[in-house]
Amino acid sequence: MTQQSPHTDLAPYSSVFVGERGVQLATLMQRYPTKMAALLPALWMVQEAHGWVPEEGISEVAAKLDLTAAYVRGVATFYTMYHLHPVGKHFIQVCTTSPCLCQGADKVVDAFLKHTGCHELGITSSDGKYTVIEVECLGACGFATPVQINLNTIENVTPDKVPTILAGLK
Repeated sequence: MTQQSPHTDLAPYSSVFVGERGVQLATLMQRYPTKMAALLPALWMVQEAHGWVPEEGISEVAAKLDLTAAYVRGVATFYTMYHLHPVGKHFIQVCTTSPCLCQGADKVVDAFLKHTGCHELGITSSDGKYTVIEVECLGACGFATPVQINLNTIENVTPDKVPTILAGLK
């Protein structure tokens, strides 16, 4: 599926590892036996700065850690926590594994798609606020259906709770 994004006028890439973040990365690298060991946190820093990991961010991380861009890209594509395309301000992940499906996770997904205006999984809403995806497991099987919005996990989500959850997002 082709990813759509309302971000057609993306700002030019600005270096992440300057100033405070540069110091933060240098300090972080001292904690590890090799520069490569700081790869995951460095990718996370790029995503925090830009909202996703653009190709320029991959190149910047590779240069800072003395790795090839291909290696960094391979790691970034392996982990689902890294966004390799722009996503909405609120990245919504709904668990749809078997225990959650038995509790109506498919209806929770439908409610998020309807109330965010995304209409399809993986597509960002036209206002740039939301991207909704299904995930395999959020590790909260006893509290179905769990939903993670950015870094916050909400348990026991039902379709009728979705409008209230969305109304609470800033």
